[in-house]
Amino acid sequence: MAKDQDKITQAVADKEELSKAKSRKEVNQSFWSLVRHQFKKNKIALAALYVVFFLFAIAIFADFLANDKPILAKYDGTLYFPVFKDYLVEMGLDRWSADLVTADWKELDQQGKLSTTIWPLVKWRSSNQDLVNNTAPPGGNHVLGTDAIGRDVLAGMIHGSRIALSIGFISMSFAISIGVILGALAGFYGGWVDIVISRLIELVITFPTFFLIITVVAMFQSGSIWLVMVLIGLVSWPSIARFTRGEFLRVRNMEYVAAATAVGLSNWRVIFRHVLPNSLAPVLVTSAFGIASAILTEAGLSFLGFGVPPTIVTWGSVLNDARGNIQAWWLAVFPGFAIFLSVLCYNLVGDGLRDALDPRLRD
Repeated sequence: MAKDQDKITQAVADKEELSKAKSRKEVNQSFWSLVRHQFKKNKIALAALYVVFFLFAIAIFADFLANDKPILAKYDGTLYFPVFKDYLVEMGLDRWSADLVTADWKELDQQGKLSTTIWPLVKWRSSNQDLVNNTAPPGGNHVLGTDAIGRDVLAGMIHGSRIALSIGFISMSFAISIGVILGALAGFYGGWVDIVISRLIELVITFPTFFLIITVVAMFQSGSIWLVMVLIGLVSWPSIARFTRGEFLRVRNMEYVAAATAVGLSNWRVIFRHVLPNSLAPVLVTSAFGIASAILTEAGLSFLGFGVPPTIVTWGSVLNDARGNIQAWWLAVFPGFAIFLSVLCYNLVGDGLRDALDPRLRD
């Protein structure tokens, strides 16, 4: 009986020691480790993050998923991988015979001139036109149908993910660069610097964002994807600057900032080495929402015909094609769902980050 009591006492002591060790470990965790732990507890936000990663994978491997050339093929005794690397010819980085640069690989495959052939999931590029099956419904050689000029919708959706994600991330990177620098200067120095930058923020916020972008893009006869990125970034930085300014006003009077200044560190080193890393949390949340907003803005511009050039297929441009043919429901449903899914996931990730960064919600 005494032995059983000793075992129970030892088990309770071990459990208490384990609990104390766990508590010490949690205390010693870094801030971002706690944020990651808290974010993982939000199952909806975590699932949305996985969908974002999936969209990234589609964008990165778009050439392997949708292409009119095989991934791997053996022609005339020579093994080519990947076959669609012929774009390097234009850059002078590779040399192919002229007949292969302009070859129709599907026809070569049908003629039996290729061996050991591995084709992508979709045997079409976003720019290929199937004039026989224009505005064809889903099915057959075109899983999601074709548009008015015979371009495969699924290929356009796959390659259009690159446009959507690149516009979202590059435009927000541009906005973050401007917003963080101006917000940091306003919050750290205060005084007339804060007044000037705050008035500039208020001025930019008053601009009607969407109509401003349409006006500038309409001035250029040939649209450019980089122009759209820069314009979205130029009108998206004020919110980031305001959050950064508020964080700097809170952090700049803390003891470690005063200690860094007292030992003689330059203001730029104090700002970017000590204050900024502790002020980035709201910026991350704003950036997640900003990426979703940038994707939606680009889709709206392309839908109205003011986005990227007509030769480039985007989710918004496919939606634009649906306006001319109401019966072609697939031109509206599939790109509309892709835009809805990507914007929803980025918003959910932003919500998850906001909750994970809130210490009041941390257990």
